[in-house]
Amino acid sequence: MLQQMIGFLVYFFSNPSILGIGLAIVFGAIWLACYRPPFFARPWLWGVLFGSAAITILCVAFAQIPLHAGTGKVIRDSFSAQTIAQWVLLFAIPQILVIASIQEGAKLVPVVIYWWRGGRKINLKMGLLTGAVAGAGFGIFEAQWVHNVIIASGWDWEKVEIFGFPALAGFWERFFVIGLHTGISALVGWGLARGWGWQFYLLAILLHAFAEYNLVLVSNELVSGTQAEFIIAAWTLVITGGALWLREKRETQDSL
Repeated sequence: MLQQMIGFLVYFFSNPSILGIGLAIVFGAIWLACYRPPFFARPWLWGVLFGSAAITILCVAFAQIPLHAGTGKVIRDSFSAQTIAQWVLLFAIPQILVIASIQEGAKLVPVVIYWWRGGRKINLKMGLLTGAVAGAGFGIFEAQWVHNVIIASGWDWEKVEIFGFPALAGFWERFFVIGLHTGISALVGWGLARGWGWQFYLLAILLHAFAEYNLVLVSNELVSGTQAEFIIAAWTLVITGGALWLREKRETQDSL
C-alpha cells in the first residue's frame, strides 16, 4: 500500500507538458476571475493557493487511497459478489463519500488556518474568497496531471479533427471540475465565516459526491460519457452561481 501511495505522488507529476500545465493555469485563472480574490492586496492568498494543492495531494495519497481501498475491502468481505453486482449503485456510495470527505476536508485546511488566526471570526466575503482560492489551487494541480496524462497518451489536434468533441472531453471536464472545486470550497469558506463550518463541510461532501457519482452511472452505462460531462458542467454552474450570489450579497461585515 505504501508503494502505491508513493507511486501516486510520482505519477501525479509525471509526463509534464507545457500545454497541459498551461491549460490548467488558464482554466483556473478564468474561474478565479469570476470571484476576483485580492491577490495583490492580500498576497498571503498565494500561500492558500499552493498550500491547499500540496495538502490535498498528500491527503489523497496517504489518506484517500488507503481509506478508499479499505472501504472496498470491507464491502467485498461483507457481501457476496452477486449482491454487490446487484446493488452496485448503492455500494459505490461509501467509497465516493470517502473521496469527497478527504478532498473537501484537505482543501479546507488553509481556510481553517486563516479563520483560526482571525480569532475564529472573519469577514464573510473574505471567507468565501479564501475558500475559492483554496479550491482552485487543488483544481489546477489536479488538472495539470490529467492534462499531461491525456497528452502523453498520444493526444494531438488531429484527433480533434477526426473525433470532434470526444477528443476534447478530457479538457472540457477538467475546466468544469476546477470550477467545481473552486465553487464548493468558496461555499464552505463562507459557511465557516458565518459560523456554520461543519454544516457547510457536510454540504460540500454531498455536492462533490453528486458530481463524482456520475462516474458510477457511466461505468454502469446508465448515462453516456458525454451526458456525464454536461451534467457536471451544469452542476458546476449552479454551484458557482450560488457562490457568486453570496459574494455579491450585501452584508454589514462584508467590506473587503
